[in-house]
Amino acid sequence: MFLRPRLGLALALLGAALAGTCSALAQDKVMATVDGKSITEADLKLADFEIGTDLGNLPPVTKRRVLIEYMIENQLFADAAEKEKLSTGPAFEQRLNYWRRRALRDTYFDQTVKSSISEPVAKTFYEDQIKGMKPEEEVQARHILVDSEDKAKELADKIAKGEDFAKLAKENSKDPGSKDDGGMLGFFGKGQMVPAFEEAAFRLKKGEVSPPVKSQFGYHLIKVEDRRNKKLPSFDEVKDRIMNSMIQRKAQEVASALRTGAKIEYLDPEVKKLAEDQDKAQADQKKAMEAQIKGQIDKMEKEGKSPPGAPGTEQAEPKK
Repeated sequence: MFLRPRLGLALALLGAALAGTCSALAQDKVMATVDGKSITEADLKLADFEIGTDLGNLPPVTKRRVLIEYMIENQLFADAAEKEKLSTGPAFEQRLNYWRRRALRDTYFDQTVKSSISEPVAKTFYEDQIKGMKPEEEVQARHILVDSEDKAKELADKIAKGEDFAKLAKENSKDPGSKDDGGMLGFFGKGQMVPAFEEAAFRLKKGEVSPPVKSQFGYHLIKVEDRRNKKLPSFDEVKDRIMNSMIQRKAQEVASALRTGAKIEYLDPEVKKLAEDQDKAQADQKKAMEAQIKGQIDKMEKEGKSPPGAPGTEQAEPKK
């Protein structure tokens, strides 16, 4: 097994840069050895951080085997580099410095950003959001798509006389994605279909068939098989997405604060101009937004209304 030697070398350098901080992990469980050199569970965690997303959803034991093999090859390449005396010189030092910065960045990110977003914090956010949400109505429908209104009326007449909707869909529908399943589209909510189709489907009761409905695709006959209210997602179902979103937001806040407190100079003229143009565009956008808000407040004050949150609004007596 041979896995990305470039990343292997990078991870070896990362391990070297973290050697001081990881000394307490030296007694971690040894997973393999290469010429007497140990590969530990802590090494696998670093490897997982580096290439874990490339491995997909492998079974745990398979993923562990891949990570171990990856670290074995890292060690083999590192040992070969030592024999070739490649661990000194400007190129190596430059690469080592890069990965040291990366290791410091990752450690700071974990301790300052990631650790501040715990599961209880995410659950509180979820509960606040879920309070204002209502279950979404969904319909389960079949349809028959044809080219002309006359053909749609012909099929509607057959259905009204008792012919099977699903059978007619298989024989006549122009929709390749659903015709073989009797025109079945499954459950869908509002906003998922083209407006004319959606409006007609949500007007129907369970078991009803629509008259011909025209859309940009042709003419549809729609039969609603079922209706339901879609359950709101549980916290466990959306936990990872919420936490990832909160971590990204927190990272942006921290990065913005760090940039504000730092002196940053762009020495590449083209990059400098691009950065200045982007900063100006953001400043103009912020200024326009502030002017819009001020205009709304001024308008409300002229009309004798208090802006939301203005002092004294809670005690104001209603007009008689």
